[in-house]
Amino acid sequence: MSQEVRNLEPKALWNKFADLNAVPRPSKKEERVIAFMLEFGQKLGLETLKDEVGNVIIKKPATAGMENRKTIVMQSHLDMVHQKNNDTVFDFDTQGIEMYVDGDWVRAKGTTLGADNGLGVATIMAILESNDIPHPAIEALFTIDEETGMTGAMGLKGGLLEGQILLNLDTEEDDEIDIGCAGGVDVTAVAEYDEEAVADNSLGYKITVKGLNGGHSGMDIDKGLGNANKIMNRLLFNAYEDFGLQISTINGGSLRNAIPRESVAHVAVAEMYDAAFNVDLQQTIEEIKKEFATTEQNLQIIIEKADLPAKVMPAAAQFFLTRALYTAHNGVYRMSADFDNLVETSNNIAKVTVGGGNVRIENLTRSSVETSKFDLANALRAAYELMGCEVTFSGSYPGWTPNPKSEILDVLTSLYEKQNGSKAHVVACHAGLECGILGTNYPGMDMISFGPTIKGAHSPDERASISSAQKYWKFVLEILKNIPVK
Repeated sequence: MSQEVRNLEPKALWNKFADLNAVPRPSKKEERVIAFMLEFGQKLGLETLKDEVGNVIIKKPATAGMENRKTIVMQSHLDMVHQKNNDTVFDFDTQGIEMYVDGDWVRAKGTTLGADNGLGVATIMAILESNDIPHPAIEALFTIDEETGMTGAMGLKGGLLEGQILLNLDTEEDDEIDIGCAGGVDVTAVAEYDEEAVADNSLGYKITVKGLNGGHSGMDIDKGLGNANKIMNRLLFNAYEDFGLQISTINGGSLRNAIPRESVAHVAVAEMYDAAFNVDLQQTIEEIKKEFATTEQNLQIIIEKADLPAKVMPAAAQFFLTRALYTAHNGVYRMSADFDNLVETSNNIAKVTVGGGNVRIENLTRSSVETSKFDLANALRAAYELMGCEVTFSGSYPGWTPNPKSEILDVLTSLYEKQNGSKAHVVACHAGLECGILGTNYPGMDMISFGPTIKGAHSPDERASISSAQKYWKFVLEILKNIPVK
């Protein structure tokens, strides 16, 4: 199926994407893709190095006649989000992505595609390999671990790069030019409890929430999508209040930067309440489905008999857990007062794990305003601490402050209008881009972000537009020819 993708135009771009997607590259496990990139640069005879955290830098001199232009840094991240459908059998640690063409889209079979940020990586690879594309001196920067902490960008030291302009190829709408982004912080709550035996004369049940769209916890947070952890907690809260439901285990969500699509809970209910429990829960399910009828048409909530669990949470621990999860904010917290239709601050309750005497709740809080980011993080902390959790903040990274007077912005907006007959949308985004972090050690670098259209990033519905990739490739080539002189 990858051959079908390799035949697409521009072949230079799609072939490099296919090469890259044959290499497993989960976040935190980038050893194989780092080796792949080092070998790629060395085979081209270009200066190639790996820094102390694992970022790969490949330098290519300017083509003839372009020596007087400013050196540019072309940057994308090597890692990808790993999500798959529940019924898809796939090992991200050992298998390459299985791609296919669906009309104007390239998709993967039941998994994320890796177009985020693989198409950016492939673009840079194609340009490094080319011998007929005019360009200034290039420093290609391939960062690691963007998706789970941005530790590659954070670990990049000053002095390794000389470029004056950075082209970040990680924006997902081809009519947008990005000049700012949100920062983020992980908020993690943990607690312990003493398990107790299930009450006598109880029945075991398994509750499953699935079929949600999921998506990017920054770019998709304002789309009214369902959060599996919030939906599950609503079911458990109501059933505990009305029928004394006892929680044994909860497993919801997977990655902090993906809106959770699935949650599974094993519970016990007193046999005397069995019929009423089922009727009441079905009513709640219908209410939830009605609320999400527009945005989550494939939502499924399944209640089925299961083995009776041996151990459950004590009533007090369950009381505080369900209330804390109800209280904890999920979704948009504040819209920007400076940019139309831009989310300023949000939270994603990404992962909830309960069982064996342990509770763990993982959140990703984002904001383009640092003080607002920690205001929401502290609100979450308060909710979780009230239930007795220990709460930690980690992986904090800064946002990228917009510079509307950027020289490279003027170049891109002019070229876009000339090529397409319409103006590009100059925006800031609610996703986390590495520009803000890179700017801490390279404060004078002029930065911009753009890319081809990618939909459904961070979910198995991720897909890349073929026609958009063609438009974007032409745009990249024009940008390279029009980099300002030194």
